[in-house]
Amino acid sequence: MSFQPGDPVPDFTAQATSEEEVTLSQLRGKKVVIYFYPKDSTPGCTNEGKDFRDLYPQFQAANTVIYGVSRDGLRSHENFRAKQDFPFQLISDKEEELCRLFDVIKLKKLYGKEHYGIERSTFLIDEEGKLAKEWRKVKVPGHVQEVLEAVEELDH
Repeated sequence: MSFQPGDPVPDFTAQATSEEEVTLSQLRGKKVVIYFYPKDSTPGCTNEGKDFRDLYPQFQAANTVIYGVSRDGLRSHENFRAKQDFPFQLISDKEEELCRLFDVIKLKKLYGKEHYGIERSTFLIDEEGKLAKEWRKVKVPGHVQEVLEAVEELDH
């Protein structure tokens, strides 16, 4: 299933770190950034998470919550989060429900072998639960700054 900017994002509930249950409809009134990444503790994913961590105060000031999502389990997420000192929660999507909802599972090639994995993607949802912007095939350098600018533009 895929939806376009301006469309309401279907409601979902997912398990996150710190024993938090995330339900999209309960986040109305806040902007929500959901970023999908392939795997905990890998270089690109670590750098992307650190960029969100370092700009977290600006996201908070813009009434925005951040969630990172991968297929890793909660224990892996808790370790990754603690090691990198992430101030936001990570969602475990082992069953790929959110991955399918946001259409981020793609056929990838690694060392000549094909496999399905998460295509690094970020989604910005406005205060009314509508998709404001999406980024697909994300390159990490400069990406989080671009997301922050899009968040701030929603206020104007």
